[in-house]
Amino acid sequence: MICSTTLFAQPTLVKQGHRGCRGYLPENTIMAMKKALDLGVQVLELDVVISKDNKVVVSHDPYFASAISLQPNGDTIAVEDEMKYNLYTMNYAEIRKYDVGSKHNQRFPKQQNSPCFKPLLSELIDAVEEYARSKGIRAPYYNIEIKSKVDWDDKFHPKPKEFVELVIDVCKTRSIMRRMNIQSFDIRPLKLLHWQYPSIALSYLTGNEKSISENLQSLGFTPNFYSPYYKTVDANMVNYCHENGMKIIPWTVNTRAEIDALILLKVDGIITDYPDLF
Repeated sequence: MICSTTLFAQPTLVKQGHRGCRGYLPENTIMAMKKALDLGVQVLELDVVISKDNKVVVSHDPYFASAISLQPNGDTIAVEDEMKYNLYTMNYAEIRKYDVGSKHNQRFPKQQNSPCFKPLLSELIDAVEEYARSKGIRAPYYNIEIKSKVDWDDKFHPKPKEFVELVIDVCKTRSIMRRMNIQSFDIRPLKLLHWQYPSIALSYLTGNEKSISENLQSLGFTPNFYSPYYKTVDANMVNYCHENGMKIIPWTVNTRAEIDALILLKVDGIITDYPDLF
């Protein structure tokens, strides 16, 4: 299968930079992805949403989050108002005017800030690929999360079928289909991809209290990767994944001690905001 026969088949730990390297640079920006490569990651983890004019935008939220965003005039966005700044109601030209790099994210004291914008998925891939070539390093894999919820259909994003097609179209034009997987908490896009694009590697994100068997029963098939919240991982979960032909990639692990503990459990990869911890 795509991905799993190459990088993810290796016995060594797969190192993934969460939103690039959110601990050090503004999340989901081109600069964060380049820095993650400098820190030695093999996989760039990122999120995508859709604009009003059907552009695939790299962003964790389908709105401008108060914690990291400034309006085009430099004003902040109140927490209670952030969901009013809905990217699905804005054309990308308008989205690009907002600054998501200057405001310091208080959760990450080491984060360095400078003005930047939410990039298109296409331009982020182009920039990363060129950067890898210029540095003489191997081009990375991409772990692309589709950010969707049932309640948000046609409000904050299109329905899954359209969402999936928009993302896949970009990935095809950038020739990364053999260096990517799609992940989501929402089982709907994963099910669509499983049936329509069976060669694409899929990762099921979970953060609930259900057992792994319960989660997989809801999904309805066995994905290439199971990506649980790291505090839910134990030896039984790791063994279950390996016995059923899945790789297990916990998120988001931000201390060396926790990384070491998961390595002892024989996880296949780790997603972190601080890739230098590897």
